[in-house]
Amino acid sequence: MNEPIKKQFVNFRFFKILPEWRFLDASTKKKEKEISLKLYEEAASQMILRSYTTLGIRPDCEFMFWRISESLESFNEMSAQFFKVGFGKYVSPSYSYIAMTKRSSYIDKISPEHVESRTLIQPGKYKYLFVYPFVKTREWYSLTMEERQAMMDDHIRVGNKYPQVKLNTTYSFGLDDQEFVVAFETDHPSDFLDLVMELRGSPASRYTLRDTPTFTAIAKPFSKILDDY
Repeated sequence: MNEPIKKQFVNFRFFKILPEWRFLDASTKKKEKEISLKLYEEAASQMILRSYTTLGIRPDCEFMFWRISESLESFNEMSAQFFKVGFGKYVSPSYSYIAMTKRSSYIDKISPEHVESRTLIQPGKYKYLFVYPFVKTREWYSLTMEERQAMMDDHIRVGNKYPQVKLNTTYSFGLDDQEFVVAFETDHPSDFLDLVMELRGSPASRYTLRDTPTFTAIAKPFSKILDDY
């Protein structure tokens, strides 16, 4: 009997710093940062946790946590603690997306191992992260599996031309407002730009209903993110 495939819960949580933080004195800021950094490190021992800065890139968020866990409750527990004390008292979530890993319905005929790898995510090897929610039109789901696979063959072919861009697709059906959350990791933003431009011409793109907002983030230890403030 085959073992059940383990799935991960995945959360992308973006934060905006409240104006009150900027008026605190330096010694108070230092103490509050130390409290939140310790809490972050404790959470990182319980889940996969990565921090990214969006400072200077978007006006509506300044940093982000990418959280991955087998327990949905772990996100709740971390957030409950984070907002109670330290630096966390002075931030507000501006966006948050929840999803799960799942084996793809489509066959990657060029690199079949990519399909299997989607059930477990190991993030953080690349400097840049690009994240956005994704929704297909209802017409897409009325197509036959053979029709969808044929269009995805072309979509996959384009993606495989950019091996330096790692795609992490997670599924939100019934969990959140979107159907998917996609996260692309790379060390070269120009490669991601070229990939997205080329994908716009693929047949499957005609069935995209929504793929915004788009977030460009830079990997940065949480201790260094705190130093920015």
